[in-house]
Amino acid sequence: MKDDAAYVPTKYDSIFWIDIDRIQPNPYQPRKEFSEEGLKSLAESIRQYGVLQPLVVSRSDVEKPDGLESVYELIAGERRLRASRLAGLKQIPAVIRHGENNLTKLELAIIENIQREDLNAIDRAKALRKLIEEFGISHAECAAKIGRSREYVSNSLRLLSLPEHMQDAIVMKEISEGHARPLMTLNDRPEERETLFKEIILRKLNVRSAERIARSIAQERSHKYNRKSADMVALEKSLTETLGTRVIIETNAEGGCLRIDFFSPDDLQQLVNALAAERENKKAQAGKIFPNTTQLSEDPVPKAAPEEPLEDGLYSVSNFTV
Repeated sequence: MKDDAAYVPTKYDSIFWIDIDRIQPNPYQPRKEFSEEGLKSLAESIRQYGVLQPLVVSRSDVEKPDGLESVYELIAGERRLRASRLAGLKQIPAVIRHGENNLTKLELAIIENIQREDLNAIDRAKALRKLIEEFGISHAECAAKIGRSREYVSNSLRLLSLPEHMQDAIVMKEISEGHARPLMTLNDRPEERETLFKEIILRKLNVRSAERIARSIAQERSHKYNRKSADMVALEKSLTETLGTRVIIETNAEGGCLRIDFFSPDDLQQLVNALAAERENKKAQAGKIFPNTTQLSEDPVPKAAPEEPLEDGLYSVSNFTV
């Protein structure tokens, strides 16, 4: 059965069977998303085999009119608790830990969830940030607590530099954590970052393609001749909107080149058709202005002739003309 993380109790008196309705949720639970399908699967396993690993709870005594009553607060095992309720259990096995303060409860809950492989990257990053802020520890100290490298912690926290709608896309699995890396390289260029984000969603770009685009933007930005005039920037934006894909004008001492991104032969053919349609539109407008002009020849609509694939569905566009 796929249960909660590999937290093994080491400090306890014994295991007790506790009424499931008397266990209160952990207020420090960092996990926000629980898969309904996953909980149903775990509930079915619990029906067959029982709860194989006890919950971890703390106990406090609350004074009631008829005397003291023990109240239990969950420290670790919320997924097991939810699935047990789905399975219809009335009681559940639990380890009672004594003398735990709120920070320790927070630490245990965060570490348990971070160690789970299916915790989404954004909830993981928020949990790490909370752990660091609540305990006032460094990235290296945080890494030691969860058994990971400092780079793992730092890279996870960087995800929170993305806008909220991009973080939501990671949670909803519209983009992967791998897609987030090239997006974060464009944090100082929000418009370019947003354009790349939309391309990843609409064109279903893989991670390598997104990284290639981000690298090309960085190279274009750092090129010593790339000091575009306002007119050049406006033209670049106009072409991007007209063709529906990224267009970059690269300049150098001798002139420059025009780069149009596409991601498949069909995508390329659509671009060629759009350029051809624009040319025909220009000809039609010229005919209205000069109605007596005789057209000597009519060029056929060009067909795209891409070279062999470069990588991951990317093609060269150098060997065709419009």
